[in-house]
Amino acid sequence: MEITDLTPAERRVWDAFPRGEGVDFRESPDEPSGDGASWGPERTVRADVLRSLLLGVPPQEGRVAGLKLYGAKIVGKLDLKYAVVDHPIRLRSCWFERKPMMYGAQLRAVVLGDSTLPGLTAANLRVDVVLRLSGCTVDGPLRLAGARMSGGLFLNDAVVRPSPLPDEAGEPPLQLNHAEIATDVIADGLTVHGEFRINGATVGGQVMLDRARLINPGGIALHAETLSVGTDVRGSRLTARGMVNLTGARIPGQLFLGRARLANPGGVALRASSCVVGEFWLRKSPTIDGIVNLRRSQLDLLWAEPSVWPPVVRMDGLTYRLLHPHLPAEERLPLLEREEDGYLPYAYEQLAASYRTVGDETGARTVQLAKLRRHRRTQPRHTRAWGVLQDATVGYGFRPLRAAAWLLALLVTGTLAYGLTPPRPLKAGEAPDFNPLFYTIDLLLPIIGFGQESAFAPSGWYQWLSYLLIVTGWILATTTAAGVSRSLQRQ
Repeated sequence: MEITDLTPAERRVWDAFPRGEGVDFRESPDEPSGDGASWGPERTVRADVLRSLLLGVPPQEGRVAGLKLYGAKIVGKLDLKYAVVDHPIRLRSCWFERKPMMYGAQLRAVVLGDSTLPGLTAANLRVDVVLRLSGCTVDGPLRLAGARMSGGLFLNDAVVRPSPLPDEAGEPPLQLNHAEIATDVIADGLTVHGEFRINGATVGGQVMLDRARLINPGGIALHAETLSVGTDVRGSRLTARGMVNLTGARIPGQLFLGRARLANPGGVALRASSCVVGEFWLRKSPTIDGIVNLRRSQLDLLWAEPSVWPPVVRMDGLTYRLLHPHLPAEERLPLLEREEDGYLPYAYEQLAASYRTVGDETGARTVQLAKLRRHRRTQPRHTRAWGVLQDATVGYGFRPLRAAAWLLALLVTGTLAYGLTPPRPLKAGEAPDFNPLFYTIDLLLPIIGFGQESAFAPSGWYQWLSYLLIVTGWILATTTAAGVSRSLQRQ
């Protein structure tokens, strides 16, 4: 392109580039770029001019060349496919007629903040410093699959929508799958109308999605399978309409979804199966609208109030060490009833273990008792009687004081009954003095003998009372031994 072909606006940009100076066409610093289609020739720059600058114009001696342009209307296609550019590119608050092409390019730094674009094709892009798309409005696919960035990616308050073009229909609006970002992905306040695809990506630092809005009802709002991060994934006050899919993710720090709103009515709202997470926070989040799948995941800490869980939770194989906030076991047990596959013994053992970890043996015993009661409901009716008896008498060994209460009640009954009407001696003149208390103890406890039972014989209904005391004593002794033995074996 001949220099004589340049318009006055382009001449300003051409002269400023070698010196690394900026050209600002904006009428005010906060002027939006959405109205760029109506801007006149005094603010219009051809994409070919920008390409020629980046690829062919050397810097002025002693200066660092760079493209710094604000509030421009860029017409034509900025084609940097496979280009190697050592100059920083800053095109802020600009309006692009066509989507820039940066496929396979090697760039120093790219800043397109607050600009309006019909899309961006930058798959397999290499960026040495940073890629900033904060505040951008992108009406088409933002293709960054396979990108490699030595710095970070910034998408703060950006808005990404699906393409209106028929040949791009159904394509995810935001594509970061299999990208490698050395530091952070900062996307606070990001809005995506459609699928945000970041599966298989590797992020050296954290992924920040605080206040983000991911809108794809009935589909996948966040597709982050096998995502690997160095520290945290944060989504405080995140709104996701559609599935949040974190299957196989590796998050050594926090997966923070405090106050997040997750909704996918009639489908899976949160799929976090086979994940390895340090701390998973759902603190103060409203009830999730949809199924939650946590199967086979490994968590060090799970922070979730009981109210956050939906009617169906899949947790077969879920392991966690600590459960917060610390609540009575009775408030946690209803969650285990929501398992789609029915009774899962492992889920009860896991919950009991979490109570033991914090030294709450009472809570652990409550969970173990609930487990046996739930197991009893899965048995045939004719085999439940023994379980009902153990539960009523000693709580399967986890409520041993119940046996003492039963024994005390029977002991008082027998003592009063035989004290009022003593039984006759079997051998007059040879029997010891009758003692109603020790006589009742002789009947109740088969392994203890005070000589009272063998010396006296009740009659009438007192004889039936003695039979009842003997049978009840044997049952209590047997169930107590079975329950205590089961409890000791678990410990």
